[in-house]
Amino acid sequence: MKRELKVRLLLLVLLFSFFSALGIQRLHERSRLSRLNSATTVSMEFRDHILNDDMTKMLHKSDNPGKAAGLYLLESKFSYRKFEYPYTEETVKKLYEKWAVKEEWIPYQKACNAIWNDLMYFPVPESADNPALTVTYGDSWMSERNYGGKRGHEGTDIMADQNERGLYPVISMTDGVVTSMGWLPKGGWRVGITAPEGGYFYYAHLDSYSNIQEGDTVRAGDILGYMGDSGYGKEGTKGKFPVHLHVGIYLYEDGREISINPYWILRYLEKRKLKYAFS
Repeated sequence: MKRELKVRLLLLVLLFSFFSALGIQRLHERSRLSRLNSATTVSMEFRDHILNDDMTKMLHKSDNPGKAAGLYLLESKFSYRKFEYPYTEETVKKLYEKWAVKEEWIPYQKACNAIWNDLMYFPVPESADNPALTVTYGDSWMSERNYGGKRGHEGTDIMADQNERGLYPVISMTDGVVTSMGWLPKGGWRVGITAPEGGYFYYAHLDSYSNIQEGDTVRAGDILGYMGDSGYGKEGTKGKFPVHLHVGIYLYEDGREISINPYWILRYLEKRKLKYAFS
């Protein structure tokens, strides 16, 4: 009897352990899936848009980089946890099957596609005749800015290593339509391109424009203008800071403007630089 009782107790303990582990696993899975909700694309974690070099390499091989990047962000808890899978298209397929069951997946993927799927070229080409005309940039997202009031920097600054306005051409990263251009006190001479998937790509502090107008259709690689140091004052103000290009990326959802950190998008485009003659 004692032995039979011990066996029954052992079975009860094992069953309890099994169902406890199963319950914990389900709780973990619910917690993981809760990262995707109606507020995900306006959250600071999503807007920070932190990837890594391994992921950007994988995106070059993907036929849908928006979907792949979006899944990476969800699974890595927006890069605050280690990504636990190999960087392959098979991984994308498996993760898609898990996340796509949520109704919020469709608007989420649409947002990711708008950020990633129209990208073609780095916005400042290499010089075909002078390799010394290079540019540098870092992750300046949300760094403090004070002109016009204290605020966070909603973009990435690409700095001209030769501080000469009007020298470096600025090209469109995407196909699209010129939906805004002209003077802004903070951005100086700027141009905004709305790409086919709906992303808005913003290029600021230009010295001058190429032959474009609002409403024009542009192709990725078309020259939009030339890097400068315009802005921080009334129309025509120049020289308040070094020559550079401010790149901004925006989504528009339900009338809300959502800025996205361009840094890892630019890292992704490092391998897609065109060569132009600087003259």
